Amino acid sequence: MTEPLLAACGQLVGVGFDGLTAPPSLLRRIAEGRLGWVILFSRNVESPAQVARLCAALQDAAPPDRPLGIAVDQEGGRVRRLREPWPSWPAARVLGRTGDPERILGVGAAMGAELRACGFHLNLAPVLDVDTNPANPVIGDRAFAREADDVTRLAAAYAEGLAQAGVAACGKHFPGHGDTHLDSHTDLPVVEHDRDRLQRVELAPFASLASRLPAIMSAHVVFPAWDPDRPATLSPVLMQGLLREKIGFEG
Repeated sequence: MTEPLLAACGQLVGVGFDGLTAPPSLLRRIAEGRLGWVILFSRNVESPAQVARLCAALQDAAPPDRPLGIAVDQEGGRVRRLREPWPSWPAARVLGRTGDPERILGVGAAMGAELRACGFHLNLAPVLDVDTNPANPVIGDRAFAREADDVTRLAAAYAEGLAQAGVAACGKHFPGHGDTHLDSHTDLPVVEHDRDRLQRVELAPFASLASRLPAIMSAHVVFPAWDPDRPATLSPVLMQGLLREKIGFEG
């Protein structure tokens, strides 16, 4: 494989790492233009000043024509990599109960401002899953609402708030993780609904917001109505045929 092709492929790759400072090997790959983005987790976080220095070091290593993206998972509630002394933002369900898009936009903008000040470009939020299963072990209060239309309306406001602060949003978990009985971090859930139900409920927020979101995260979930053999993340039927071609996502 040629060097230009290696670099081009590398721009599609994002990585995490251990520690509070960037390893020299990581900085070298960034400098060579072989990585598109980096994600920070709790293991990389000590304080706002340390995170800002780390993000600056990562970004400074990137060549001018291949700027690096830096991402974090900061939904609020139980999913947040930046904890005290950062603000303790409420979970999506708490925000959703207000039913107030303007208030949720304000939360997104305030959260985005603090992320941007630390050097982040992408927040892996909002959750677009519909909270239809009270026994769901992994989504639950991470979802804005129990109805697809409400999720769409409120998640759109949150994403707009992030965008106003200069931080890109990422809708997740396509095509819908709200009605699973297993946690896809440790098991492989299967959602058995037929296509009509999936399109009306699970898929609806993604279909509505696809043209307004710069990124979408896939679900490690099997949907037999579309592809009985592969989870969405590995399914050309879902990722290419449904997300790209039918819904028209271009991010």
